[in-house]
Amino acid sequence: MSTAPIAPGDFPTSPLALRFADPARQVKARAFAVEQAKAATEAAGLLARRWEAAPGRPARVAALAAVHAHLVDWRYRLAVTMGPRPGTRIAFFPERFRTPIREGDTNYDRLGEVGRLREGAQWDQAAHAFTGGLATPAWEAMVRYGRLAEERFATEGVEGDTLQNRVLLPDGRLVAGNRILRGDAAHRTDAELTARYAARGLNTSWMERGGNPVYTASPAPRDSAVLHSAALDLLARPRLTTEDYLLARYLLFQAPQTKKGSDAVSRTFVVAVGAVVLPGAAPALPEDIDLRCYVLGQCLATCGSAGAGRSCDVHGAREAGGRAARG
Repeated sequence: MSTAPIAPGDFPTSPLALRFADPARQVKARAFAVEQAKAATEAAGLLARRWEAAPGRPARVAALAAVHAHLVDWRYRLAVTMGPRPGTRIAFFPERFRTPIREGDTNYDRLGEVGRLREGAQWDQAAHAFTGGLATPAWEAMVRYGRLAEERFATEGVEGDTLQNRVLLPDGRLVAGNRILRGDAAHRTDAELTARYAARGLNTSWMERGGNPVYTASPAPRDSAVLHSAALDLLARPRLTTEDYLLARYLLFQAPQTKKGSDAVSRTFVVAVGAVVLPGAAPALPEDIDLRCYVLGQCLATCGSAGAGRSCDVHGAREAGGRAARG
């Protein structure tokens, strides 16, 4: 079974990896695409061999699960070899790249003005934040998506501090996806993360707790398992469409599986799978695909090239899901 060629250009660098104002240092960060392309090519070959031998949809789901597990192991081994990412101020533990997200151990990502993402920022004890320094692509992306997260509260009429993302599956089920937290809920998250770090014996004195934080929070593990399973089931369809592929991609990013590294695994997995099972060229991977899927909601995050000119509203998504379930 032939596969489409995979190249580093298929892996645009996440802005969150670009924590430098210096273009030369950004070039070094972008080199990670070479590792992703090699891993995706290997994974595509593994999937192609299993795909030909798979007699039906359950066997193909199992093949996809095996390839995903292979990539989780790849990301863990790469973390051991490469060490911590330059420009980070977070304690580095490679084992977390293969540690599943458990109940009560939610993954949180802070959005908005995250001072530590500015190059050369200095710790301000009174503000409990990093201040000053030079803007970087990582800082700019977080500011932008923090603003977009806040806008969703207004757009969807959410008056409280928690926006629960609801994910529509092809069979018509609505599953609780990630949450967006602001205000008191976000400050409680600050306190929870500080307590977690302290319990692990880590230094908490430089943890940013000031300002007006916004967080994304991963789904409960039981919901994440449903979303991940639905993504693999979609990708195993006998006649996979581009819309199926885009929805599966969204589901995978909505359902991170490990404490660290899920973004790179999901990026590498979807490119590898697209090269094997999607007729024609797979849709390009946006550089900020993880933030899109965490913040924008299902309609906007899945529109892509297949959604050009299509209404992107909740009612349309529900209708599409109902048709898929009936058909």
